[in-house]
This record gives sequence, C-alpha cells and structure tokens, in this order.
Amino acid sequence: MPGIDECLLEAMSLPGARGASLVDWTSGLALGTAGDSPVGDHETTAAETAELARAAAEYDSFVSDGAAAGDAVPAPGGTPGPGGELPKGPPVEDLILTTRSGYHILRFVETAFDSSVFLHLWLDRDQGNLALARIRLRDLAEKLVLG
Repeated sequence: MPGIDECLLEAMSLPGARGASLVDWTSGLALGTAGDSPVGDHETTAAETAELARAAAEYDSFVSDGAAAGDAVPAPGGTPGPGGELPKGPPVEDLILTTRSGYHILRFVETAFDSSVFLHLWLDRDQGNLALARIRLRDLAEKLVLG
C-alpha cells in the first residue's frame, strides 16, 4: 500500500502525465506534489482545484443521482446498499475538466477520517490516455495509505 509520494510517482508514470498532487479540499492545501503545475505553483493549483472539488462534493445536483434529500442513494449497481443505506465514501468519484491542451482529473479518495482529499492529475491531451488515467487513479486512490 503506497504512501503519498509513491502514489504521486506512480501517477506521474502514466503516459502524458504533467503533474500530480494530493489535495485536501476543505483547506485547499497540497499534501504532496509531483511534476509540474499548470500555473507554475502547486499551492495555487491546489487551492483552485479544491474550489472545484468542494462545489462538486457539496452541491445536491452532483451528489444525489436524482434522489430526493434523505432518500437512499443507489449503489453503483443501481440499488440502494444493504438495508437502504447510503453507499460509503465520497459522494463524487471523480471530475474531469477538459482544456484545449489537457485534462485535469480529480479523483476523490475515501479515508478513515473525513474523506476530504482528492488526487489531481494534469494530463497532456495529445499524449495522455484519459480512460487509462481514470482507471489507474481509481486504483491508486483505493490503495493510498494516509496516516
């Protein structure tokens, strides 16, 4: 089970990876970084991506999947979890922002505490493989050890 540095180095091994970070979306702070930042400063990028992540995680339009407030949210298979419980983990799996030259993938990480962190991968649009990057970030997020 990799720690933050190992996780970010593995993310940077993806084809087209330009930069990676682990960000706390409640504070906007980067917990770890690797590679480049789109604006030349990882802390600025962390703060900006945290705003996007916070909006997606907190707005009902993105987390409810059509359920009314208080309803059980269907699990990935389309049915509520055991006993009608809400599925565990962050309410949003990932976000993809496409720019003219690249992709920004924000993968939310489930943690033992408050699940307020995400992996951010900045991927070159011409050299990167978006589908592969999403799969690998999902795997990294599941294996990541924070502590």
